[in-house]
Amino acid sequence: MRSRPGGWWGRKSTPAKFETYTRWSFHLLPLTELSVAVGPVLGQVGPRPATPLISLVLVHSAACGVMTSRALDWRRGQRDRPVRTLWAFGVTTALVAVTALLISRHGEGGEITRAAAGIFSAVMIFGAGATAVAVHGGRRVFAMVAGFAAGASVLYLITGLPWLGALVVGPLVLVVGGFFAFTSAFSVWLLDAVYALDDARETRARLAVAEERLRFGRDLHDVMGRNLAVIALKSELAVQLAQRERPEAVTQMVEVQRLAHEAQREVREVVRGYREADLGSELAGAQGVLTAAGIHCTVTGPVTGFPAPVQSALGWAVREAATNVLRHGDARRCAMELRVREGRVVLTVSNDGVVPQSGGPSRGAGLVGLRERLAEIGGTLRAGPTGDGQFLLTVEVPLPAHSGEAAPAAAGQTPDSVSEATP
Repeated sequence: MRSRPGGWWGRKSTPAKFETYTRWSFHLLPLTELSVAVGPVLGQVGPRPATPLISLVLVHSAACGVMTSRALDWRRGQRDRPVRTLWAFGVTTALVAVTALLISRHGEGGEITRAAAGIFSAVMIFGAGATAVAVHGGRRVFAMVAGFAAGASVLYLITGLPWLGALVVGPLVLVVGGFFAFTSAFSVWLLDAVYALDDARETRARLAVAEERLRFGRDLHDVMGRNLAVIALKSELAVQLAQRERPEAVTQMVEVQRLAHEAQREVREVVRGYREADLGSELAGAQGVLTAAGIHCTVTGPVTGFPAPVQSALGWAVREAATNVLRHGDARRCAMELRVREGRVVLTVSNDGVVPQSGGPSRGAGLVGLRERLAEIGGTLRAGPTGDGQFLLTVEVPLPAHSGEAAPAAAGQTPDSVSEATP
């Protein structure tokens, strides 16, 4: 089994990658607080006097990390709302802030006073940013930040520090803390939006598959409904004639047998896709479905001039390939190409959505069934990862001997269906 290039990161879906990036961004928030608060302290007062202040920052940074991690789990629906963690974080923020203000109030020397005041501001700012992850709605986030700013000013005043400092720290927490808070809230909202878009994409893919199944069901109903109704009527008539010992009963049963064989043949045609042997329509439909699912799809090569059995076989291959691209992996691009080479029509479908699976992706039931259908007309199928993050499906169907003039025409014509769609 080959691994998709990129290791564990390459195997992740796009939403999972974005979630990992968002989580690590929040995990780095405590380190950011440490770098912002501890650096100036060490530069102003030196290592030994700064030890109590650095300890305060370490405690608050640890609480900040726990808070954002559990709040993000709640926003993703992985746990209940961390109410106790939220209260514990609020109490920790208040205690650390008050302790920093007391050190600033009673500290010896202007350096310690300024350093403690700086730590108080940093604790309030990062406290607002972390709490925003556990708050729903823009108005609530703004009210929370305003509460932190007002609380900072009040704490400044009740600890006996100059009122001018309270006038400065309040707006500072409001502006800078508000920036951090709305950045955190926007990151969580963007993560929810990415998952919602991915769910919508998967829903479109499932609807496309369901629509194809309904189309098959309608075709099967059209074929079987009429024939079974006639068979039932003629069987009932044959029973009545046989009860009367009329020789016409044999004629009716022969007709029933003919209708049964006819229905069996038509069912096989439906299953094999022979009733709608339009390769161009299948390619256009596959391209439209893939584009609607957010996959950049291109179709190149001639699609006309082939015999009906060849078009039907290739059309079924296109359906199966498009279904696999939608249902398996995380493709962003898909390319379908048709070529005529040495009396054989070659269809290649490649996409970049390889997801390693046990037993290999080329052993799916759909591809096994497609290989059996192609074998009936001498066709071949190869499918599997190419080793560079691509999945390649190659179908080769021989052209009938009597269509020798059609092959060069198809090979040399200017492709009238070369198209490109961008989602």
